[in-house]
Amino acid sequence: MKVKPDTKLSIFDTFKTKGEELTGEANRQRAIITILASNANPAERTRTGISQRIAKVHGVAWKNIYSGIFRDLDEILIPMGIAEEHGRLPLKRGPKALQEKGIPYYHLTKKGILIALSISEIKNREKLLNEFLAQAEENERDDEKILLNLLKTSPNFTYSVLQKYVKAFCDNKIELLPFDLSNLRKIEDESLTIQKEIIKTFLQLSKQDKEEVIKFLNKIA
Repeated sequence: MKVKPDTKLSIFDTFKTKGEELTGEANRQRAIITILASNANPAERTRTGISQRIAKVHGVAWKNIYSGIFRDLDEILIPMGIAEEHGRLPLKRGPKALQEKGIPYYHLTKKGILIALSISEIKNREKLLNEFLAQAEENERDDEKILLNLLKTSPNFTYSVLQKYVKAFCDNKIELLPFDLSNLRKIEDESLTIQKEIIKTFLQLSKQDKEEVIKFLNKIA
């Protein structure tokens, strides 16, 4: 499926006049990806099933949001290779041709799994990271060991790095795949620079100074 030139993933888009508040489109796309990243059954991963799950959370009629879900899947997530058809469910009612063809349900691609790792609302991100790494090509495995070690010791830091990576892709600053965290050097991110500075400095401190730094950090966080 051909991607239109202006097609963009909007999961980090915010209102210009409302600070960090995510737009309706951003929330909708995040909700779709969250459902596809979960253990939802096939019926819940059809267009209708996704609409019904999101509508239930927000207390609205699913038919009122169906068109938005349809657009996000068929014009953005599928063309961009983030989601793809996983199978079809048979229909017992409706036109014969539709009964024979069935209703498609979807799942995340490798690219979609990486994007899901940037969404904090998703609960099973450790499983998703292992699933993504299992699909990684040989040239994408350079950071595998350190990522898994960091995930055990510093999960918040690990996911923040992955979030910055995916956001850089959404801002058209880097390519998402092949997976290469060194691409983050192409963007200017003050928080990453500060974190790097703190870690390098901390490693050079004496044991007593390290303990003092830890006490100080415990006061502020």
